[in-house]
Amino acid sequence: MKKTISGIRGIFGEDFNLKDVIYFCNNFSTLVKSKKCVIGKDTRPSGQMIKEVVAATLMKNGIDVFDLGTMPTPVVFREARKYGAGVIISSSHNPIEWNGLKFIIDGRGINERELPQILEKQELPKSEIGLETQITSVYIQEAKNLIGSISGKPKIAVDIGGGAAKKVAPDLLREIGCQVSVINEDLSTTTRGPDPTSDSLSDLILASADKDIGFAFDLDSDRLVVVRDGKKQTPDVTLGLGVAKSLDLGYKKFVLSIDTSVAVEKFIKQKGGSVERSKVGEANVIDLMLKTNSQAGGEGSSGGFILPEFNYCREGILTSGLIASMLSNPNFDEILDFMESYTQIRDKIKVDAKYHDPVIEQISKKFATEFSEVITQDGVKGIIDEDSWVLIRKSNTEDIIRVSGESNDLIKCKKIVKDTLDVVKKCYDEIR
Repeated sequence: MKKTISGIRGIFGEDFNLKDVIYFCNNFSTLVKSKKCVIGKDTRPSGQMIKEVVAATLMKNGIDVFDLGTMPTPVVFREARKYGAGVIISSSHNPIEWNGLKFIIDGRGINERELPQILEKQELPKSEIGLETQITSVYIQEAKNLIGSISGKPKIAVDIGGGAAKKVAPDLLREIGCQVSVINEDLSTTTRGPDPTSDSLSDLILASADKDIGFAFDLDSDRLVVVRDGKKQTPDVTLGLGVAKSLDLGYKKFVLSIDTSVAVEKFIKQKGGSVERSKVGEANVIDLMLKTNSQAGGEGSSGGFILPEFNYCREGILTSGLIASMLSNPNFDEILDFMESYTQIRDKIKVDAKYHDPVIEQISKKFATEFSEVITQDGVKGIIDEDSWVLIRKSNTEDIIRVSGESNDLIKCKKIVKDTLDVVKKCYDEIR
């Protein structure tokens, strides 16, 4: 089971069970000051059963439950702003046999200060039983109000991946003026896995051949991947396009995770904007956004564009509409080419967790003698030159160390990552 600020996740029936659902929801109840909570789920087979237990646990603790049913994560986040809290039954992009809980307070995911309160047993006062109400969302209209109607009737292929975006994403795109065709609507017949960032998206590439663009979502629809001209784009490109649109809207203050492409940062600065860098993770990005009163940004590794004005989460659905609205811009392909001009490679190496800190400490010392700048905000990031960097981070859930590298030269990027993996292995062998 994974227990992080991103939520509780595990294989349902093995390391994540209904007893766990009750335990964590009991603890979460102590954070719900409004005594109101929105709930929703993605399309995983275990979702309905878990949702019913979530609702019963919250009501037992005197919390009124507002049930959205099967609904994308961004919609639940949006509605949670109105009610004060939310729970999403989802394991995001993990395999189908997984499930989990995402917790929302004041419209944002829980942070590192609140996580211990959910993990450690809390004393609950006796309360009257809460009520349960089925509700609908006006998310589509609210998103349309922000995006506006677009001209040209762009042709768009949407790959649902069997997830919760089935109604919301196509309907939003149609509402703003797009011609939409949909593939992989149902989980039982989808031809790809739940994570579009790792899937080849071969069906979407075919389906979008005669379209202006293609969009693919993960199961709970906070992740978005773009297909354009027969090519699957990297998650950083999705974020970069969202950033480009927000610059057009007049936003200037951005937060990017430390592993987001340098192309996105350069683009922002060329347009007169400023950038702060956060630790990796959606919740860390949002936490820094709130502290710095930033207007937009996100996490490149997950294709996660975040627009706090609308939602304190990765916003795959809204971003698809924002990108669609850019298609008539004559500079669209130029923006896309710029975001594509950098190559980022993410890899990992097996390292026993008890050696993570000593290995990273040793590499930090080595980086300090080799690179012009070393950043220890989240792992160790070495700045090689203005176009190239390498980042080493320990996993909080696996016996691995992650290595990410980027450059505007593909061969150089491959060498950076390979050489760094060799250094990690050598340090690990010496320390053991």
